[in-house]
Amino acid sequence: MKLAQWWNGMSSRDLIWLSIGLIGQSMFVMRWIIQWIASERAKRLVVPDLFWYASLAGGLMVLAYGLYKPDPVLVLGQFGVFIYARNVYYIWRQKEAELDPGARKSNPAAE
Repeated sequence: MKLAQWWNGMSSRDLIWLSIGLIGQSMFVMRWIIQWIASERAKRLVVPDLFWYASLAGGLMVLAYGLYKPDPVLVLGQFGVFIYARNVYYIWRQKEAELDPGARKSNPAAE
């Protein structure tokens, strides 16, 4: 099938989902550029918080696209989303503890 035929045969809904998938994949690629720039600036290996946010957002968008298609390769390839979500959770927890260092010590249920 020629590219023009494929493109012209896409519905508006398909174009929206294609955009979601492409934006998600772009965010996923951008995370490496973010990490590279941060490491170059620091002159050492750095994985900034933004790396994990871009990983999570991009992964979720590609996962949504894979579910829409449905494409099991894309869906199974996004299991890293659980790790990215966990790391974002730890980022939030750390920032919360930095804002209120006594909160964790005085509230054992928060552990």
